[in-house]
Amino acid sequence: MIRCFDVRKTYRQGDNEIIALAGISLDIARGSFAVIMGPSGSGKSTLLHLIGGLDRPSSGELLVDGRLIGQMADDQVTLFRRKKVGFVFQFFNLLPTLTALENVALPLVLDGRASSEADQRAEALLRKVGLDGRKKHLPEELSGGEIQRVAMARALAFDPPILLADEPTGNLDSSNGTAVLTLLRRISKEDGCTVVMVTHSDEAADYGDRRIYLRDGRVERESA
Repeated sequence: MIRCFDVRKTYRQGDNEIIALAGISLDIARGSFAVIMGPSGSGKSTLLHLIGGLDRPSSGELLVDGRLIGQMADDQVTLFRRKKVGFVFQFFNLLPTLTALENVALPLVLDGRASSEADQRAEALLRKVGLDGRKKHLPEELSGGEIQRVAMARALAFDPPILLADEPTGNLDSSNGTAVLTLLRRISKEDGCTVVMVTHSDEAADYGDRRIYLRDGRVERESA
């Protein structure tokens, strides 16, 4: 599903060149649950953003679901990101004035779907994440774990083959964190979705199939 060959990412900061990724080579199998770990500044989030098409590699080859991300036009990347990749972040990014149902349905409405079709799909996704009974609630009326599960339902709106999660339990207590991690694992195992999660937590990493440790923008080691 994901293949990186000598992927590098650099940024300019004044006259200085900042090396975020210094040559990443790895493969992530379709339907697997891969966990990316490492100290702050090791390149974890940068790699996740490159896989999701939020940024472009400076050099090297990055193949995601058969597409070379670095060679795609901007509009192609935008469409690819919308239909092929779901994102779950530490800070949930729900719209506070919309209900859970409306937050999940919004990407579908913006894609041109009829509101009835979007609502039907949103209801099915909220059932999937165990929140059917909370669909009319605003984010401020939900717990942190419930908000994150709404965000996960929204990320699955287009049934993407890839789900990227950046510290998805970073703002949650242990009970809510466990619920979110269990759901991520179920999405991988039952739906065949490729999940890539960045985390600092060894406990969270236990839910994955494989750990990839980064340091100084390189793969330091891997473990099952």
